[in-house]
Amino acid sequence: MKKQFMTAAEVAETMGVSLGKAYELIRGMNKELQEAGYLTVSGKVPIKFFEKKYFGFEAEPGAVQKQEGIS
Repeated sequence: MKKQFMTAAEVAETMGVSLGKAYELIRGMNKELQEAGYLTVSGKVPIKFFEKKYFGFEAEPGAVQKQEGIS
């Protein structure tokens, strides 16, 4: 089964923020989803919603890869 949710640790790494800030961002996104009538999971956010919210699009699987050694 394909992974559907991002954890706070993954949000923190992707956004370059602390774990506490990642939880704060997730709470905000989950609140927005709840207000729209969706069920949410505490401490996690749907990957597609996160990508659309912060990047303006849904990335194709494997399109964004971590590149090491690039500053």
